[in-house]
Amino acid sequence: MEIKENKMGTMPVGKLLVSMSIPMMFSMLIQALYNIVDSIFISRVSEAALTAVSLAFPLQTLMIAFAVGTSVGINSLLARRLGEKRPEEAEKVAGNGLVLMLFTYMVFAIIGITLTNTFMKMFTDDPDLIKMGDQYLGICMTFSFGIFFSVGCEKIIQGTGETMISMMIQLVGAVVNIILDPIMIFGLLGCPALGVRGAAIATVIGQIASMIFGMIMVRRNKFVKVRFLKARFSRSITRETYRVGLPSIVMQAIGTVMTSAMNMILISFTPTATTVFGAYFKLQSFVFMPIFGLNSGLIPIVGYNFGARRFDRIRQVAKIGIIIATTVMAVGFLLFQLLPVQLLSLFNASENMTAIGIKAFRTISWSFLLAGTGIMLSGVFQGVGDGIYSMFVSITRQLVFLIPSAWLLGRIFGLDYVWYSFIISEAFSATLSILFYRRENRKFKALEGKTA
Repeated sequence: MEIKENKMGTMPVGKLLVSMSIPMMFSMLIQALYNIVDSIFISRVSEAALTAVSLAFPLQTLMIAFAVGTSVGINSLLARRLGEKRPEEAEKVAGNGLVLMLFTYMVFAIIGITLTNTFMKMFTDDPDLIKMGDQYLGICMTFSFGIFFSVGCEKIIQGTGETMISMMIQLVGAVVNIILDPIMIFGLLGCPALGVRGAAIATVIGQIASMIFGMIMVRRNKFVKVRFLKARFSRSITRETYRVGLPSIVMQAIGTVMTSAMNMILISFTPTATTVFGAYFKLQSFVFMPIFGLNSGLIPIVGYNFGARRFDRIRQVAKIGIIIATTVMAVGFLLFQLLPVQLLSLFNASENMTAIGIKAFRTISWSFLLAGTGIMLSGVFQGVGDGIYSMFVSITRQLVFLIPSAWLLGRIFGLDYVWYSFIISEAFSATLSILFYRRENRKFKALEGKTA
């Protein structure tokens, strides 16, 4: 098989990162827009509906964590195989990845059928909240095959450097979702008003649309040829995939534990505090999603050049990525500082919700100035196959620093001080990330000495 030269090893690093990341940043912004629009529509049903979806969010996040985490492992390993000029092995990685997605979907479909009601009862005994959350989660999880296969196809294509197509896969699903949301939630164009069930149905239809488009694009990719019906499970490839993918899953799954724990801490003050936290999470995605898009563009570049032993290019892309990420985060910080009332009004916020939200938004947003560094260095660790560093940083940030400090500050000083825990956790996270990156640099220098 003729080995095609890939731009990830030849294009100037700054231009390469921008060219690969802009489509991903745009697609992440579209996803963030969908998340906000979805919540805006649900808030028009009632504040209780928005609270129910906020309480359901952690379990939905856990499902997405497995989809994205597994696909990050596929992405990193595939890019390294291409960098090593082993295209046949890259194709096996892609095929094995799709098999893993099928297995994972089946597990979450079972959870969606059997456990969503029990999950909602962990947070509340309000029958309306339990019913709405159960309806939303049951649909999203039982029919989640679209998200698993769309994310898998997206990361396969992204791993070959074709980020514009990867962006289109996400864009298709988000646009379908945004169009169907008001129709199904409020009962437009002859559709019955389905409330939170309508939001869930619109979500899964959008995911299925992304999946179909993604499968078509994978079949047309020029760097790897994936034959879906011939995809096979490989233990050795699975081990390599989860060497990066499992830490990524753990990192994102910890987000489920974090949001669940924060919901428990906040609801002890008032359910409105939980609603504020849910609204914040939707809005902060507008700031963080572009950085995650930048991170997604960085991972295959790092993986490819690690396979090609071009460590100078890895250092360059890490530096440029941190500068861009910090700049974007600074813009987000200013928005949350200057426009908290306007942001909260998007969710039809009551007077009480606005009062709590202003303090929360202005306090938490200080953590944005620290977060960009950790996110970009996490991409470096994943790209070179040392995702364990990313996992350790994520665990300590959310479970060792964030949750205990939130609980302690709330117990001692009250609700307004819970939000300072985000600043504390990001400060420790950035410090750990820098220390681990210095260790990676020492490894790069040792490998450079061997290849000199």
